[in-house]
Amino acid sequence: MSGATPIERVAVVGAGAWGTALALVAARAGRSVRLYGRDPDVVAAIGEESRNPRYLGDIRLEPGLYATTDAAHALDGADLVVLSVPAQASRAAARDLAALVRPGTAVVSAAKGLEHGTRATMTQVIAEEIPQAIPAVLSGPSFAVDVARGLPTAVTIASAEDAVAEGIAWALSSSTFRPYASHDLVGVQVGGALKNVLAIASGIVVGRGLGASAQAALTARGFAELMRLARALGAEAETLMGLSGLGDLVLTATSPQSRNFSLGLEIGRGGSIGDLTRRGTKLAEGVHTASVAVEAATARGIELPITAAVADVIAETLDVAGAIERLMSRPLKREIG
Repeated sequence: MSGATPIERVAVVGAGAWGTALALVAARAGRSVRLYGRDPDVVAAIGEESRNPRYLGDIRLEPGLYATTDAAHALDGADLVVLSVPAQASRAAARDLAALVRPGTAVVSAAKGLEHGTRATMTQVIAEEIPQAIPAVLSGPSFAVDVARGLPTAVTIASAEDAVAEGIAWALSSSTFRPYASHDLVGVQVGGALKNVLAIASGIVVGRGLGASAQAALTARGFAELMRLARALGAEAETLMGLSGLGDLVLTATSPQSRNFSLGLEIGRGGSIGDLTRRGTKLAEGVHTASVAVEAATARGIELPITAAVADVIAETLDVAGAIERLMSRPLKREIG
């Protein structure tokens, strides 16, 4: 794909809630869409009922949305590939699909996280595993159910090539879905990843009953941490003040629809990661990103006290009471970034 080539055929990889919602976005925008999922029951329901009841309840899907368990069929002739799998599974998925992606095709990550172990962003993962592709990312304040219902949503699409970001934005835009193009891959991805960690912290504050004042203070100081790390990694301040930074944080850190916020709520009410794991609960992206963010910050001599506290609570080396005490007893200083 080149920036001037219109996108008509879209392949979406991952038939969960977000993947199905993004497939709906592309279909509503008039694109021909193939949705690849590995679970035959989910794919069968989409084909037979025009629904994805496991992930999106009774929301009706667009007639032009075709689901398949055949990855080669899904990606055949695709002008755009949307990779909608969890961040920690993105490398394996990209590696499996690499031979099916045509040279010059944009591959857009819809995951919000940093890879554990490598600290890589999702576009770095795509570049390493699918070198013939043009990496891009979609991020911003959006819940899958809202998007699937056709509620008004705005997001950011970033690529190092402006024409590619603009082309993807055009291909996915509709009366209810408005993408903004950006070239700031770092800002869009770090903003999307770090807000998940801060949403866990916000949920803990609410679950603990610490009050609205504490939640507001945590959100503000957490955003300062997000800015601090992202800028050190090369992000632009304007990006972080936009949809994929502040906008996404405001949404995710305040709504029980967010799995990260809901996980924090449970921890604040006395639960633990161990409890959730034993119950087979799927852990939110922020669980994996917290320690990665702390590692990246430490390597650059940057302090992220809230993020570090969340990482320690997740690792169960610190309880919530200890985290609160540690944060509130930090040395007093001027309010700077």
